[in-house]
Amino acid sequence: MADITVRRVNFGYFVRPAEETGTGVLRVEPCLGYIVGHPRGMILFDTGMGSHPDVDAHYRPRRTGLGEALAAIGTAISDIRIAANCHLHFDHCGGNPLLGQIPVFVQGIELDTARQTPDYTLPELIDGNRFERVTGEVEVLTSVFLIPTPGHTDGHQSLIVRQPDGAVIVAGQSHDTATQYAADQLAWRAHRDGHDQPLPDIPAWVDALQQLDPRVVYFAHDRSVWTP
Repeated sequence: MADITVRRVNFGYFVRPAEETGTGVLRVEPCLGYIVGHPRGMILFDTGMGSHPDVDAHYRPRRTGLGEALAAIGTAISDIRIAANCHLHFDHCGGNPLLGQIPVFVQGIELDTARQTPDYTLPELIDGNRFERVTGEVEVLTSVFLIPTPGHTDGHQSLIVRQPDGAVIVAGQSHDTATQYAADQLAWRAHRDGHDQPLPDIPAWVDALQQLDPRVVYFAHDRSVWTP
């Protein structure tokens, strides 16, 4: 198997209101997607920010559209073989309407929630896509997997590239920041080491990710990355 590459796609940024940051102050956050270069075709993970007057007033985004964002890294929508969304909030599926009949992999529970829950997403962003419903872990191309990482939403998923020297994880919004992931990883280590209780609770899937021997973890709203 030839090398599988992971490249960042920059979709712009938005301003998260103070009531949503957990810190009591505003925070400007990037909106990032990722392209996986695979011998059998490119995989796009997340497609950028959608637009609606209420959303724009709340988050004040500066968008880079899907076509422009891909062109900035030397590729195009026509080069994409497979797409996936970590979840279906407006800032992760904004470019979905441009994908045409490119298959879009999403956890079934996420798709049902987005279609049935008012104000969960912008409905026009998920109308007409060729969604491929998955349940649990699935291999979309050789050595490239989607794995449930619920928490931010019940149907959130991350993308895993398994390599001989460890895994590359595109964790989406499983954590808002690399620092948050690092805190959970260290708590996981303390649990594994049998450290005296009490210890922080961590999601069960953190253990599943760490068992893959990750060498780098990328995020949707943080340009920083986690490394061992």
